[in-house]
Amino acid sequence: MKVDVVEASSKDSKKSSRRKFIKLGGLGIAGSSFLLYSCSEDDLFDPGAPVAGPDPEPEPEPETFDLGGGDLGILNYAYALEQLEAAFYTQVRAGGYYAGAPQEEKDLFDDLYNHEVIHREFFRTAITAVAPNDILPDLEFDVSSIDFDDRTSVLETARLLEDTGVAAYNGAGDRLETAAYLTIAGKIVSVEARHASAIRSLINPDSTDFAGDDVMVDIAGTGLGYDKATDPADILAAVGDLGVITTRFTANNLPEPKTGS
Repeated sequence: MKVDVVEASSKDSKKSSRRKFIKLGGLGIAGSSFLLYSCSEDDLFDPGAPVAGPDPEPEPEPETFDLGGGDLGILNYAYALEQLEAAFYTQVRAGGYYAGAPQEEKDLFDDLYNHEVIHREFFRTAITAVAPNDILPDLEFDVSSIDFDDRTSVLETARLLEDTGVAAYNGAGDRLETAAYLTIAGKIVSVEARHASAIRSLINPDSTDFAGDDVMVDIAGTGLGYDKATDPADILAAVGDLGVITTRFTANNLPEPKTGS
């Protein structure tokens, strides 16, 4: 499976271009200052004076990290999503909505935060144990587009992230070869589904939204009773569209789903 680079937000692209411009501009200024200092006044206007060489090349951009293949790729994929969720709930607990929320809602978000941090650290430990040189680096985020002082903004973003997390695990689990990893993924996705239901119930209390038709699918005509499973390529594209992950990475080598799954 080949997935293009997960694009950073448009803001990040602008920042990247701006950083590059500043770096190039700085080199140009430094080169000009050196020439002015090292040449006499006559040299500056002497047609026979030696011509200065080109400005030094800017430092190359660091290589973009790829998630890898096999079980490692899927673990890094899940690790990226857990980093995102943990970062989001960290900001929720620092925001104005959380500060003024009823204690019941604070307790819920404390639980969500703790769970996602535990998941993140599990993947960090598991990947480091088998491939310490191939673990996804700590991602950087720009969550300025989310209003953490507004309850609706926080709840809707939480719902989106939790629904996405459930679909992501369901869509990648069949690609794992190691039974122990598959077992852990099943345990994590069940917790993510509980998160999604809790958030949905906060948004629309006393409704059936906790397991809404919008996240359920029918299998073999048995009816809507199964959570969606979404391909990693589609998940990464959707996450990229959120514009909150500013660290770029690729997913060019993730395994294909098993035949018949």
